[in-house]
Amino acid sequence: MLKINNLCLIATAAAIGLALVRLLAPEANVRVELSRLGDIPVSVFRPLSTADGPVVVVAHGFAGSQQLMQPMAMTLASAGYTAVTFDFAGHGRNATPLSGGIKDMAESTRALLAEIDRVAIYARGLGAPGRPIALVGHSMAADLVVQYAMGRNDIAAVVALSVFGGGVTATEPRNLLVVDGAWEPAMLTDAGYRIAGMAANGLARERVTYGDLAAGTARRFVLAAGAEHIGVIYSLDALTEARDWLNAAFGRTDAGVIDRRGKWLALLFAGLVAMASSLARLLPVLSPTPLGAGLGWRRMAPVAIAPAILTPLLLWKAPTDFLPVLLGDYLVIHFIVYGVLTAVGLWLTRARAMPAIPRPSWTRVIVIAAPVATYYIVVMGAPIDLFVTSFMPMAMRWLIIPAMFVGTSLYFLTDEWLTRGAGAARGGYAFSKACFLASLLGAVALNPTKLFFLIIIVPVILVLFVVYGLVNRWIYRRVNDPRAAALGAAAALAWAIAVTFPIVG
Repeated sequence: MLKINNLCLIATAAAIGLALVRLLAPEANVRVELSRLGDIPVSVFRPLSTADGPVVVVAHGFAGSQQLMQPMAMTLASAGYTAVTFDFAGHGRNATPLSGGIKDMAESTRALLAEIDRVAIYARGLGAPGRPIALVGHSMAADLVVQYAMGRNDIAAVVALSVFGGGVTATEPRNLLVVDGAWEPAMLTDAGYRIAGMAANGLARERVTYGDLAAGTARRFVLAAGAEHIGVIYSLDALTEARDWLNAAFGRTDAGVIDRRGKWLALLFAGLVAMASSLARLLPVLSPTPLGAGLGWRRMAPVAIAPAILTPLLLWKAPTDFLPVLLGDYLVIHFIVYGVLTAVGLWLTRARAMPAIPRPSWTRVIVIAAPVATYYIVVMGAPIDLFVTSFMPMAMRWLIIPAMFVGTSLYFLTDEWLTRGAGAARGGYAFSKACFLASLLGAVALNPTKLFFLIIIVPVILVLFVVYGLVNRWIYRRVNDPRAAALGAAAALAWAIAVTFPIVG
């Protein structure tokens, strides 16, 4: 068994090493320059082998950062463009809080548009005088770049990834390409067909260009195969279509190299998750017998379902403006209430159960939880920050992490205890997590105006739950106490929310 474990560890390390080599290898024909416009961090991607081509401003979406748009920027720079990425106010490493927040969407929109304008003015100075630029935006930024480009002749073309489509007309903005993931909600894909249809004088087809590029009225809609809301950023379809669209708008033919980091990121994080299986075997055993509620389906299901139904109802009108992080304040209350209701359910269910098994002290549990949290936050977090999105907290965000941990720890401790133990329902862990995600969607349904952006975050939380579920299961099998893995995952999720959700004024 030890030999097999060592072989698995070696294979996993080799996979991680290969992925890092490919991700860190410098692009032969692209150079990257870092700068700042006041509080706005800016990165400029330039071609090395040719003279600088047209300039393209590339904007990230809600709760993202400029790292998220690196595949687009690298692809365009490889094709001869000068691509400029940046962090919006309240996002990434931009220290300026986003004014307005959800309470005043008009004000927050004005602030975000003002930042696009600042970056666009800076970007125009990087290209030939008087030459038009192009804009690329994802999700929230897709609608922002569309709005910014309305009525502007100095914007030659717009690429909108996962756009909602408000305000678009048959002629404005100029030369609009819409790309949605094929797995995105119908509301987005319907918007894409509607936008293309404005130039088609009726029903539009996917991957057909309508209108006139020379006149600025061209429209095109593409569904990126196998992609959802985040995956569209890495999609071969999206990157290829964006490059070709801008080439058509600017009369260029350079192809360059498409940035295909998606597969290497997948290999890297799969390797990091798999390595956790081997490292878990190094942890000390906390209990000679598996601890946990040990509930079968008949007793576990009501305890899992009740909080999913009650939490959104109880929090329907709850105030959520006590933390300077957008939606983080609602999430922390949701976690707390959900955890309390689960604890009540456990108490009611176990009231007449067998006497409690002696449990290890909290000190021993925390000693195990600390390296688990470190692995999630540091070992997995460092490549996230480098290749995916900003994951290192700035000054204000350090203060938010403990507040988020109060909620996430209560939730994970009760949920792990509910779904672990001798005789626990097989598949109960996945079921309880599905109930929690359903409760978030229920909260959005009850208060769509205030909580709409949670729809975008739910798939990300789903991915985190899958990762935590795998790693926590390996840890539990080794230590026999669900609390250690619960605290480690709680710290990691609190960190992730605190460092990625927008800071608001």
